Amino acid sequence: MLYPSVDTLMNHIDSKYTLCTISALRARELKELQQNPEFSGKDYDSSKLVGKALKEIDEGTLGYKHTE
Repeated sequence: MLYPSVDTLMNHIDSKYTLCTISALRARELKELQQNPEFSGKDYDSSKLVGKALKEIDEGTLGYKHTE
């Protein structure tokens, strides 16, 4: 069983495509931040960056604003 589940994440994001895009962008951002020796990120359950991004979406700390 994956945590957080896609169904839970879909309560925060309107489509699976958007969910994938946002989590991938955040994972890249976390990768760049980890290369900085001064970075001290918070503890996550997952060791993978995408898992960390999904956890942030589930907690509500990561989101997006739809623009047209």
